[in-house]
Amino acid sequence: MCGIVGYTGVDAAAGLLVGELKRLEYRGYDSAGLALVKAPCAVDAADTARAADARDGRATLDIIRCAGKVAGLEDELATPGHGAVARLATCGIGHTRWATHGRPTVENAHPHVSCDGRIAVVHNGIIENFAELRASLEERGHVFKSETDTEVFAHLIEEAYQGAPNSAGGPAKTAGDLMAAVREACTHVVGAYGLAAVCADEPGVIAVARKDSPIVVGRGERGSYVASDVIALIDATRDVVVLEDGQFARLSPEGITYTDAQGRAIEPAVTHVDWDVDTAEKGGYPDFMMKEICEQPRVVRDTLVGRLASSGELDIDELGLTPEELSLVDRVYVIACGTSYHAGLIAKNLIEGWARIPCAVEAASEFRYRNPIITPSTLVVAVSQSGETADTLAAIRDARIKGAKVFGITNVVGSPVARESDGVIYTKANKEIAVASTKSFTGQVVSLTLLALLLAQTKGKLTTGQIRMLFRELGDTAEQIQHILDTQRAAVHEAALACREARSALFVGRGMGSAISCEGALKLKEVSYLHAEAYAAGEMKHGPIALIERGFPVIAVATKSPTYDKTVSNLKECEARGACIIAVATEGDEEITRVADHVIYVPPVRDALSPITATVPLQLLAREVAVLRGCDVDQPRNLAKSVTVE
Repeated sequence: MCGIVGYTGVDAAAGLLVGELKRLEYRGYDSAGLALVKAPCAVDAADTARAADARDGRATLDIIRCAGKVAGLEDELATPGHGAVARLATCGIGHTRWATHGRPTVENAHPHVSCDGRIAVVHNGIIENFAELRASLEERGHVFKSETDTEVFAHLIEEAYQGAPNSAGGPAKTAGDLMAAVREACTHVVGAYGLAAVCADEPGVIAVARKDSPIVVGRGERGSYVASDVIALIDATRDVVVLEDGQFARLSPEGITYTDAQGRAIEPAVTHVDWDVDTAEKGGYPDFMMKEICEQPRVVRDTLVGRLASSGELDIDELGLTPEELSLVDRVYVIACGTSYHAGLIAKNLIEGWARIPCAVEAASEFRYRNPIITPSTLVVAVSQSGETADTLAAIRDARIKGAKVFGITNVVGSPVARESDGVIYTKANKEIAVASTKSFTGQVVSLTLLALLLAQTKGKLTTGQIRMLFRELGDTAEQIQHILDTQRAAVHEAALACREARSALFVGRGMGSAISCEGALKLKEVSYLHAEAYAAGEMKHGPIALIERGFPVIAVATKSPTYDKTVSNLKECEARGACIIAVATEGDEEITRVADHVIYVPPVRDALSPITATVPLQLLAREVAVLRGCDVDQPRNLAKSVTVE
């Protein structure tokens, strides 16, 4: 999610790093920063702090950070305080951050530095034991300047570099060796990291480490490079090394060396990249829609990072509402449009089921033109992928005037919805390019699930043990989505063939399945231009069944749930009229094959969490139908070519 770049070579590093960070902007972020290492001769004499180091013959480290866009770094680099550095430094690291531990502020932006200001670190991932490490480091005299977990790395590397005893308590073998100090620091950390570090005492060296967070390094004609995504390096080199877990790299202007966790030299495989920039942005996938569907496991993980405290209670520090204010909430409105509205339908089930608070879901375009019942104890939840939806903005402004508390769920930091809400959960979906929202929908559902759990926690309707269990199961959906992506492509393709020449389709389900069906129908319409409607399965006999004829596609969400038997009964009515039935069902369900022509299986999950997994087959189905019908799933709706079915 966060972006890492680094360069050491013969060219000015600042402009190169800024350009690479811009390449990573599609990932989404809320702050950015650079650390630049300069030789003594590169210091502006007017910069007295760094000039002192220069007189001592020492290289210097300059940190430039900003909240907001990378463009802010360019403005900072143009100031007198950083100008000479930007022109002359030939080694540096950069970062774009999505807030996890700590708010999106300058203080929390990367890079983070050691107490002596000589070491800087950028980091992607999560340090699970950072609280214990921070407390221990503070006891040893380290002073922290941010709320982040990453800063722990800067101080751990500093200790190792200065010669503190190693993790086994023996004499240090890392003093004065940045690469060895990074390896030693990693032995103390539990969690995931993609890491790059520089030290003013080793100008020109970048130390890199990887565990469970992508890191790519490469050698070009003008120097050595590191990034968290190959797209940042594609102009410099086409031959890259994708580090494996537990591997380390030392970059210098002369080249790159690789070691394992014990410091032994290794020779990792080199991968040649033959993508163009457009393909690189797609990550090798055939289109952005497929890429974004496949990013959903990461979206689940990233949206949940840092949300559960060690006490077992939910911790949403950007909420903006106190526990006392939340405890007074007696009515919830979820206002949204399109896909976000369908996420709201799921939230209604969760909020009423877990927190026992009445919840209504309304299209923002309708909410703003009527006179809803709003009091100071009303919570209005505004859901918007872009954070700029005009109807949603107008609705929350009206709600605030009437005294409601407003909570936003959006993918864009600093967007109008985020600014005008009392609190916000960011979905961490990164930039979404495909016209059909997929990963943002999943991020919204996960965020709304967190909100429902938080309300239930505040109201005392769920115990800490229940919260912890549900949170763990929510996290498990990331792996379950990946399982669907890995095992159900063939089943999706077969089902899509049955829809290819259809003129219309019907989506049905009950309970949570009904809300999922609405999203499935919308996706099919958006990308394949095939008419589709969604109904609660129990409403089939009240009109829709009259449309069923032989071969008519009926797509059913028929996962195991309290209403499973009733859903199957409704499908038998469609079967009797010759419908082609496509079912999304739970693994191990053989009964469904007696009524369905095609079955796409999903792992068994709690009914309350089924929308996160059961929607994925419908997204895949919509895309596959669109491809079979000759539609460009990456093309904006108003530019898409006409559909021709051969």
